[in-house]
Amino acid sequence: MAARSAAVRTKADTDIRVRPINGFIGAEIEGIDLRRPLSSGQFKIVHDSLVQYEVIVMRGQAITVDQQMAFGALFGELSIHPFSPNLADKPEVIILDYSADNPPALTDIWHADETFREAPPLGTILRAKVVPQVGGDTLFSSMSAAYRGLSERMKEHIHGLEALHDFKPWRPLFGQSDRARLRKLEDEFPNPWHPVVRVHPVSGRRILYVNQQFCVRIKDLKADESDALLAFLYRQATIPEYQLRVKWEPDTVVMWDNRSVLHYAAHDYYPARRTMERVTVKGDRPRGVAGPYAPDTVPANGTAKPLVPEGTRPGPKRAFDRY
Repeated sequence: MAARSAAVRTKADTDIRVRPINGFIGAEIEGIDLRRPLSSGQFKIVHDSLVQYEVIVMRGQAITVDQQMAFGALFGELSIHPFSPNLADKPEVIILDYSADNPPALTDIWHADETFREAPPLGTILRAKVVPQVGGDTLFSSMSAAYRGLSERMKEHIHGLEALHDFKPWRPLFGQSDRARLRKLEDEFPNPWHPVVRVHPVSGRRILYVNQQFCVRIKDLKADESDALLAFLYRQATIPEYQLRVKWEPDTVVMWDNRSVLHYAAHDYYPARRTMERVTVKGDRPRGVAGPYAPDTVPANGTAKPLVPEGTRPGPKRAFDRY
């Protein structure tokens, strides 16, 4: 009987198809219906796909807010954002509704969500409701791939470093009359020091864990040294090979692993309307690589381009060398 039930579960689970999109990041999951509760086997496929591919795209999901919350709760407790516009009766749900009357803001910068927290989110689930005819894509960048793309000398250089994170994008919201509220939030969200190189708690991959929206400085470096190093590390997210670009359709649901991915929402659709519903899953405190530096050996998607010693790269032959 146990073997038979296991076979039935296997048959149901095989209805789900996982299709990688790019070499380093992203997969589309087909054959899933988020209107219905997932079996343990189905959830394992979704969970493992998220960890492996870092961004999962599920299209044609005509779900309610409650169903979106239920899906997120499979991964853990949902969090409440202290600054974003939430639903009054469901504060775990963020409504991102941009139009001519409410121009998009703050998202056109490479960032991971809420790294100003001691324990930033595990992941974010975004569902498209209204999408513009043109534009409004979201870009994602694998920071595990970005780490692997660094030279061993640079990896050794940033090993053990820590960066200070702050909710700096929202500080301009507080005027002189709001100082008491600001101080309260500073007490609630004291600036955490996170490792520049984080270890993923499930896959064990190393992740370049800095982002321009929330990072302030690197510990033990002078200001100009910190600024220069952070600027270099931020640029790793802009390498196209590490990126996925999602074109939204109504009822597209995207979940990304906030521990290992940065994202950027393009503001190229103004004054058209773009409306999204978001839920966020609580995570754990980031941990760095233990002990002295050693090269990473954990398997990952794609192969980072190796460093080619100067003068050894094969180049195109000159015309008179071809014969």
